[in-house]
Amino acid sequence: MSKHVSPARLALAAAGVTVVLWASAFVSIRSAGAAYSPGALALGRLLAGALVLGAVLLIRREGLPARGAWPGILVSGLLWFGVYMVVLNWGEREVDAGTAAMLVNVGPILIALLGARFLGERLPPRLLAGMAVSFAGAVAVGLSMSGEDGHASVLGVALCLLAAVAYAGGVVAQKPALAHASPLQVTTFGCAIGAAACLPFAGQLVAEAARAPLAATANMVYLGVFPTALAFTTWAYALARTTAGRMGATTYAVPALVVLMAWVLLGELPGALTLVGGALCLAGVAVARSRPRGSAAAPAPGAAPVREETADAP
Repeated sequence: MSKHVSPARLALAAAGVTVVLWASAFVSIRSAGAAYSPGALALGRLLAGALVLGAVLLIRREGLPARGAWPGILVSGLLWFGVYMVVLNWGEREVDAGTAAMLVNVGPILIALLGARFLGERLPPRLLAGMAVSFAGAVAVGLSMSGEDGHASVLGVALCLLAAVAYAGGVVAQKPALAHASPLQVTTFGCAIGAAACLPFAGQLVAEAARAPLAATANMVYLGVFPTALAFTTWAYALARTTAGRMGATTYAVPALVVLMAWVLLGELPGALTLVGGALCLAGVAVARSRPRGSAAAPAPGAAPVREETADAP
C-alpha cells in the first residue's frame, strides 16, 4: 500500500472542508446580518478574507498568477465574490431562509449545464440522477425551514435566483483559471477583486461597524477568514482536480450539514421532513460523485491531468 494519500482523496478531503465551513457560515450570517446591511457585510467579509489570503500568498511567495488565469479570476471575482455575496445577503432579507435555500440550490444544476456548454464536461447519468435526488432533498429542507410564517417577495426571489446564476457563472469561469495558477492565487485575487467591487459600500461598513455588537463583527471576521479565505481555497484545490459539475453537486451536502449543526450547536430539533431532506441531499451527493467501477473520466479542456482524478474518488 502506498504511503502517500492519493490526489483524488486529498481533493475529496478539501471539498469536505469547504462544505463544512460553508454550512457553518449560515449561523454567522444570521448574527452578522442583524447588524450589517448586505453590501457592508459582503465588503467586511471580503476584506477580512483578502487580508488573510494576501498574507499567506506573501509568506509562500507565490506572486502574481500567469496571464492566462486573469480572465477567469476577473469574472469569478466579480460574479462569485462580488455579486453573489451582496445579492444573497440582500435576498435573504426579502424571503424566508427555506425559500432562499431552495432557490440558491438551483446553482449546482446551472454549474453542470454551463460546464457542459463552455468547458466541454460530460453529464453522466449518475451525476444527473444524484443532482436530482439532492435537489429534491434541498427542496424538502427548504419547505421544512419555511414554516407557517414563511414569506417571499418577488424581489427576494429574483435576488436569490440572481445569486444562483452568479455562483454558477463564477465557478465555471474559475475552472479554466486553475490550469494557469494555483488555488491560492486564484482565490486570493478573486477575493481581492470582489472586495474592490464592493468598495462603494465602504461608508456603510464604517458607520455600521461603529455601532455593531462585538459578536456581529466577530462573526463577520469569521466569515472572511474561514468560510471565505480557507473554504474558497480548498474549493479551488478540489475544483482543479475534478469537473465543475461534480464539485457543484458536492455542495448539496451543505443543507444536510446545516441541519446537523443547528441540531448540535443551537439545539434546533429537526422535524421528520427536515431529516428526510438532509438524507436525500447526502444520498444524492454520493450518487453524483460515484463512478462505475474501472471507469476514468476524460479531463475537460484546460483541466488538470487525468491522473489527478481517478476512480479512487467516491
